[in-house]
Amino acid sequence: MATPAPQEDSLTSLEERIRKTVELVTSLRAERDTAVEESQRLREEIDELRKERKHVRARIEKLLGQMDLLSGT
Repeated sequence: MATPAPQEDSLTSLEERIRKTVELVTSLRAERDTAVEESQRLREEIDELRKERKHVRARIEKLLGQMDLLSGT
């Protein structure tokens, strides 16, 4: 049985390294896409919470104003 030439071994090694690199890049891109989507979802959630907080603050200020009217009379 003949052993592969050193050049063949180098080429096989290079092919394997390239294959692993492609797999890693593909995996990292998928993780990045997932992180971007999650980030966007969280930004939207934060925006909704800020709107809700603003609404609650306005209602509380209105109630405090009504209480001031009661205590002023």
